[in-house]
Amino acid sequence: ATMSKVSREFLRQHIDEMLTESAEKKRNFTETIELQIALKNYDPTKDKRFSGTVKLPNAPKTNFRVCVLADAAHIEEAKKNGVPFMDVESLKALKKNKKLVRKLAHQYDAFLASDTLIKQIPRLLGPGLNKVGKFPTLLTHSDDMVAKIEDVKATIKFQMKKVLTLGVAIGRVDMEAEELLMNIHQSVNFLVSLLKKNWQNVRSLNIKSTMGKPQRLY
Repeated sequence: ATMSKVSREFLRQHIDEMLTESAEKKRNFTETIELQIALKNYDPTKDKRFSGTVKLPNAPKTNFRVCVLADAAHIEEAKKNGVPFMDVESLKALKKNKKLVRKLAHQYDAFLASDTLIKQIPRLLGPGLNKVGKFPTLLTHSDDMVAKIEDVKATIKFQMKKVLTLGVAIGRVDMEAEELLMNIHQSVNFLVSLLKKNWQNVRSLNIKSTMGKPQRLY
């Protein structure tokens, strides 16, 4: 399985180049690797704006914080696994205050919510979480909470806004080249499948580490 327009060898060469460059200029933090996409033949004002999520083979971020908005059963499970959680009372205590909801949204990268609670979220918190793209993912009682959190950590979202460029974090410089290759491969194929004219909508593809120079793939 290769991306129809980017050969595996070519991709691997650019990943190696980027990792070498990053290793030579050792930073005091772990650089994130972003996939940057520029689109063409696409009118964000007229064409349907797409959005989609895809689960990558390897979680792109390590310091990814998830909070469970939990009912009684999930509170037990969260406590047992050392997972941050909030119960209904703590959510009610925010009194839909925009500042407090925004503060909560900033504290975590993602949220899960018990199936018994998820419908109440808009009523309890207002649109705050939705506005920042962090509306909770559903957590049922047959789900394994820890596994579900791992799923969320490995999931990335492509969302077309008003501009013709997109950027998503697909990995870190401390990952194996092969893991990055799998992640980039899956991300690009998924994104291209969302586009109306597939590859004809792609102007360019780059990968870039936080401080590194962009590596052009397409």
